[in-house]
Amino acid sequence: MPENGNATSVGTVAEQAQTPMTPQKQTASQTQLAGQKTEEPKIPVPIFNINALNPAETEAAVENAGVAKTQLSGGKAFVSAMFAGAFIGFGALFFLIVTSDPAMTWGPKRFVGGLAFCMGLVLVLCCGAELFTGNSLMASDIAAHKISWSALAKNWVIVWFGNLAGALLLVTLIGFAGTMGLNNGAVGGTAVATAASKITPDWFTLFFRGILCNILVCLAVRIGFSARSVGDKVLGILLPIAGFVAMGFEHCVANMFFLPVGLLAKTLGFGADAAGADAVTVQGILYNLSAATLGNIVGGAVFVALAYWFVNAKKDAQKAA
Repeated sequence: MPENGNATSVGTVAEQAQTPMTPQKQTASQTQLAGQKTEEPKIPVPIFNINALNPAETEAAVENAGVAKTQLSGGKAFVSAMFAGAFIGFGALFFLIVTSDPAMTWGPKRFVGGLAFCMGLVLVLCCGAELFTGNSLMASDIAAHKISWSALAKNWVIVWFGNLAGALLLVTLIGFAGTMGLNNGAVGGTAVATAASKITPDWFTLFFRGILCNILVCLAVRIGFSARSVGDKVLGILLPIAGFVAMGFEHCVANMFFLPVGLLAKTLGFGADAAGADAVTVQGILYNLSAATLGNIVGGAVFVALAYWFVNAKKDAQKAA
């Protein structure tokens, strides 16, 4: 009898396991399980911040970018620099076209021309390219002992000549496109006059204009690093870049386009009556670039890069203390 009782018991359990649960039993079971839960699962909240980076965070971003620049191969750095030279050249050409309108008075013409020139740096920051003047900020990596002097010099030399190659390539294409003949030749005349205005001043005047120029350019680049979106970058750089153009400061990469295209326009017969047109020569181009380049290095490396590194390094030291 016990054996039969056990068999009956086992068989009953097996039958119950095979019997599907009724909806009432399922509901009761679910209610019982729900009652046993003590905590709801935690859903991670996405972090979304629309605020720009603060100066210390921007400095860290600038320094990290500087280290990454030294890790580029020579070929990649050169091609990327060619992009930047061409991008700035497009902005400079936009400036020439806008300012060739004789109906505009001097002040509005400079301001509108400056806004048009901004297209160049917008392309550099948003599309990505190696710009010599912006790379002056790598001086902060030297101060922070993150890169070597040889790595800095190598990057600067490659990028400077890459910018020049990109600008000259664009000038060549513009020559074949006949762009200097726009507005009945007024664009070509403006190109010659603009080039002459950048060669006729004395060397030290050009040097100090270069300092002032790259202070504003590197501040604009820092704004780009601090931005959270493309729109932030574009809006942030407009006034600093338009300002340096309207103020007549000297940007060596822009001049790698302005001066050769002025020489091209002069060779094609435009701007013969422009004041100082005779000074637009290869020697005149080298004269300007020497002063503008050295001035840009001082303005960007000393007055912006090292100054901001000092300010933020001092804050870090105070926190550590």
